[in-house]
Order: sequence, then structure tokens, then C-alpha cells
Amino acid sequence: MAATKKKAAPPPDAIRLLKDDHKLVMGLLEQFESATGARRQKLLGQITKELEIHTTIEEEIFYPAFREAARKKDDQTKFYEAVHEHRHAKMAMSEAGSGENNEELKAKAKVLKELIEHHAEEEEKEMFPRAKEVMDRDELKGLGARMLARKVELK
Repeated sequence: MAATKKKAAPPPDAIRLLKDDHKLVMGLLEQFESATGARRQKLLGQITKELEIHTTIEEEIFYPAFREAARKKDDQTKFYEAVHEHRHAKMAMSEAGSGENNEELKAKAKVLKELIEHHAEEEEKEMFPRAKEVMDRDELKGLGARMLARKVELK
């Protein structure tokens, strides 16, 4: 009897991939808020790496495709807001692991989490639905494949 080969799952479309990243990072940030000591530092390293990969694939692949496909003035504003929010998140991330005391670290973790939550919510409620309007399913799947390949390179 021949063994049946399992087909590899197709890569997720770009939006599913980015939403999955949001979920992963939000879960890590939840843990980071209450962590201390070595656990806090380990989580900070994971969050930093995941955010670096996520922002890279968005900035190199998804955002340019969105900007090209979405031509309304409001769409361009979404693009620039997202890029600037990345910059603010990166600054907050660089400060998140340092502080005078545990209370300052908790405050920094909370601010970072709020920045990421806000950014993810805006993308998921505004940019992603608009991307689905201006890009067809095949284009989103193609972007997803490119983004997944880039994630593998970055890891």
C-alpha cells in the first residue's frame, strides 16, 4: 500500500500572515508586561526579533504594494501613518528593556503594548479591508508568499 503524501499548505495571503504576526506579538507583549528578570529579557529579545521581521516585510513588500494599488488621498495617509507608527514603535522598543526600577519598566512595557495595539487595530480595521478592495485574491496570495519567504530569510 502506497503512503499518501500530504500536500504542503499553501502560504497564507498577505493579510492573514500580518494578522497572525499581530496576534503573536500581542501575546508576547501580554507576557512581557508582567514578567521580571531573565524571563523579561528573553521576552524582550523575542518581541524585538518578531517586530523587526514584521516591520521589515511590511515596509519592503506589503506597504509598497498597498501604496501602488490604493490611489485615494486617504489611502496614502494610511500608508504614511503606518510607516511613522513603525518608527515610534521601534523607539519605544529600544527603551523598553531599560529603566531605573521595576515600575518604570512596567510603564514602558505598557506604552509599547499600547502603541502596538493601536497600530495593529488601525491596520486590521482600515488598511487591510482597503487592501482587499484594491488588490485581488491572487495578488494578496502572491504578496503572502513573498512575505513568508522574506520572513524565512530574516530568521
